[in-house]
Amino acid sequence: MASTFSFDIVSDFDRQELVNAIDTTKRDVLSRYDLKDTKTEIELNADAIVINTDSEFTLDAVHTLMQQRAAKRNLSLKIFDYGKVESASGSRVRQEIKLKKGISQEIAKQITKIIRDEYKKVQGSIQGDAVRVTAKSKDDLQAVMQRMKQEDFPVALQFTNYR
Repeated sequence: MASTFSFDIVSDFDRQELVNAIDTTKRDVLSRYDLKDTKTEIELNADAIVINTDSEFTLDAVHTLMQQRAAKRNLSLKIFDYGKVESASGSRVRQEIKLKKGISQEIAKQITKIIRDEYKKVQGSIQGDAVRVTAKSKDDLQAVMQRMKQEDFPVALQFTNYR
């Protein structure tokens, strides 16, 4: 009696780590000499971050700070989807950064195609915004994980429910 093993490929991030990274970024902005008087506002919403500051130069500095803080907390920079920089009132600039979560249908199809083409004993099935990968051998699943880490998808991938 052969049992099957499986894991899910998902795209998610630790919300609490993101909250901590944004809080640290806010503190850094207030303490940095070049950013102190810019009245920069960083607001974390359910599915986006809104930055309101005095110039595009300052916006770039805030981006850099935020990316460094996120990287230190093991958050992938692929979760940030930078929107258009808009002019706000009083010669200020505003930008909305959407937070990417979940694997789109298009990327899920790419993943299952790679699995189907390269691994004959492994099945990949799309389940909502995740991909379930099943096989009779744990070694085959490990090989699929290694292969997915080599690909450069536009979303951050994690492997969960490994059984």
